[in-house]
Amino acid sequence: MTGRGFLPEGWGVQGEGGIAFVVTGPSGAGKSSVIGELLRRDGRLSFSVSATTRPRRPGEVHGRDYYFLSEEEFDGLIQRGELLEWTEYQGHRYGTPRSQVVDVLAQGRDVLLNVEVRGALAIARAGLPYPVVLVFMIPPTWEELAARIRARGTESEKALDARLAIAREEVRHIPEFHYLVVNDRLEEAVRQLEAIVIAERRRITRC
Repeated sequence: MTGRGFLPEGWGVQGEGGIAFVVTGPSGAGKSSVIGELLRRDGRLSFSVSATTRPRRPGEVHGRDYYFLSEEEFDGLIQRGELLEWTEYQGHRYGTPRSQVVDVLAQGRDVLLNVEVRGALAIARAGLPYPVVLVFMIPPTWEELAARIRARGTESEKALDARLAIAREEVRHIPEFHYLVVNDRLEEAVRQLEAIVIAERRRITRC
């Protein structure tokens, strides 16, 4: 005993290094709003900013919401091995810069990621030497999902139908995740995600 506590210096309950909390779900599930609020509440969480080739939406900021890249710039990240994972969604590519995750976890800090479903599963299979916790977020109903996407005002009815078709395929992967968060009301969804973070930080062993 050193007098500073039960645990060795630099060692959390889950062991050395941070935890990667990977949040995914259909477009329109409200992931960004829930994640943004949790980040404001929990200063121990670092957000991993993804890279994408899709156009920037109104109000989005380069380096905060995404790194908005050209196709050539994205190709460069792939060729240099700087992406932990990448996937294509509705004609645009999305990827996770390795440094945004691995370097932060190595410092013992927890990382929160907002990625596409296939990207989340790829991160789980990447063999990281740190815990990876997969969280799937959904709205309460399909009607609510459609209403949220339509409210953006950025999608035609044809594009909306395509997003809903993709969402129906994505929810089939729910059994491959550790947790499910139903985002009916923002405050309740934030509490659910916050509870997951707290529980995983207190976990002693991992099967």
